[in-house]
Amino acid sequence: MDIEEYKALTARGGYLSADGALQRFMNEAADEAQKITARINGTYHTPAELRALFSELTGGDVDEGFRLFPPFYTDFGKNIRLGKNVFINSGCCFQDQGGIEIGDGCLIGHQVVLATLNHDPAPERRASMIPAPVKIGKNVWIGAHVAVLPGVTIGDNAVVAAGAVVTKDVPANAVVGGVPAKLIKYIG
Repeated sequence: MDIEEYKALTARGGYLSADGALQRFMNEAADEAQKITARINGTYHTPAELRALFSELTGGDVDEGFRLFPPFYTDFGKNIRLGKNVFINSGCCFQDQGGIEIGDGCLIGHQVVLATLNHDPAPERRASMIPAPVKIGKNVWIGAHVAVLPGVTIGDNAVVAAGAVVTKDVPANAVVGGVPAKLIKYIG
């Protein structure tokens, strides 16, 4: 399996069995991501150096307007897509095996978790996983300590209040907060 085959599998919600070649591929990708994130987190880097490291991590070009405040953690790396002028604050954890898309102009607060996998609920298959992408629209502001769960889409210009747990889609121009996150109001 290569990365493009893997991305196609997860994009269609394909089952990720805990055995065989797929598991070996995921483990190898995780090892590579750990090496790159250790370099990101291990010492000071200029913004240009961080963009280069993040490009290496994701396997794609990162816009010149990208900013990252380390530390940053991910367990895959190659299934993250960023728009232009994205800011990721310190301590974020992206579980991107299922795919993460972040639109232009997004602000991601301290220690945000973006999760894209659920384990199989059946105990005998618990190590296997079910991917569901997280999609974040343009100009979204996600506050500190937010958790976004698998399969959630956040619409353009939305705001997610600090500490929220986002379990379902957020409409464009909405402000949500709480556990689980609920609509507070619309803006704009």
